[in-house]
Amino acid sequence: MEKLPALHGVKIVEFAHVIAGPLAGTLMADLGADVVHVEDPKHGDPGRHQGPTKDGVHLWWKVSARNKRSVTLDLRSPKGQEVARELVEWADVVITNFRVDTLRKWGLDWDAVHALNPRAVMLQITGNGVTSSDYNAPGFGKVGEARSGVVHVTGFPDGPPVHTGFSHADTTTALMGAFAVSAALVRRDDPDFEGEWVDLALFETLFRLIEWQVIFYDQFGVAPGRAGNSLEVAPGAVVNTFLSADDTWITVTSATPRSVRNIAELLGEPLDDYQTAAQQNERKDRLDSLLREWIAARPADECLRLMTDREVVASRIYSAADIMEDKTYAEREDIVSVPDPDLGSVRMQAVVPKLHQRPSDVWRVGPRLGEDNELVYGEWLGFSADRIFELRSEQVI
Repeated sequence: MEKLPALHGVKIVEFAHVIAGPLAGTLMADLGADVVHVEDPKHGDPGRHQGPTKDGVHLWWKVSARNKRSVTLDLRSPKGQEVARELVEWADVVITNFRVDTLRKWGLDWDAVHALNPRAVMLQITGNGVTSSDYNAPGFGKVGEARSGVVHVTGFPDGPPVHTGFSHADTTTALMGAFAVSAALVRRDDPDFEGEWVDLALFETLFRLIEWQVIFYDQFGVAPGRAGNSLEVAPGAVVNTFLSADDTWITVTSATPRSVRNIAELLGEPLDDYQTAAQQNERKDRLDSLLREWIAARPADECLRLMTDREVVASRIYSAADIMEDKTYAEREDIVSVPDPDLGSVRMQAVVPKLHQRPSDVWRVGPRLGEDNELVYGEWLGFSADRIFELRSEQVI
């Protein structure tokens, strides 16, 4: 018998928009949760209108809202707030990234949610965290990245700090949020379970993931700085990117003393000079220079073949075009084609992570605005046809 996805039966309502909150829900929807994304009836989620378009169709939404249900609801109206409370009572999980005072005004803050549904798990994402004095300040991912420390250590020593090329803080916060909600749900069958409040600030997840920056400053009194494609606190003597003779960028990394010796041997260096970590660190600039010259004199395919033979860990730096043609991505089935009502079929990432015992899939692209009003309000919440008609007539949904 086919096993159900890992989060099958978990009911989630999202009072959230744009990236961090909704992506947390999408990650859980990918693993089988029933996720209801609540949107403004007139304008929808601003995320619907972000990013590139093809033939007037916004592409990002197709991926960012996949595997979820869309309902419309005017949260500014009393009747809309009444429906929102019924959604809270229905749900196992409530996700939000609206400003704190806005949620309090709507009756959707933690105290209100917990009173309505004492077993609900609430994920609340804000710029600064609900317990900070700046709890109600607006927050965006790039500011979170700047405050986390990650931008300060990204870039070259003689250049400006650099943001990564995607919504780094938003997406890691979504991932951490989905992880925290899943951890909380592990305990929901305990007789004394009283729900959970996951309070995440946009800067905190990247701050946590840069494990060494606080202890480094604490013990040395110096803030780690930018080190180009290497790391201020590098796990090995060689971590950099190099340009081959045929203008292909390659990254080479060493995380163990043995891997550094493999590079030294490849370059014809005497291995007696690279036996200890201290010796390797003393000669890291020499190794970097020799490796740069060695790679610059050869085409990328030859470099990668010779490095693979010596167990030197290296790779081309992939573009999206490279990813689409790569055999490992294909073997892992990491790119899937999904039917789309506007574009016929679109390719996107498959579900990550893969659970082999309880697999799941991408069963729909991001839904059209309010596409699931009848299903959610009628079948799932049990609203009568008359009530749905009334709400629609009054533009509450």
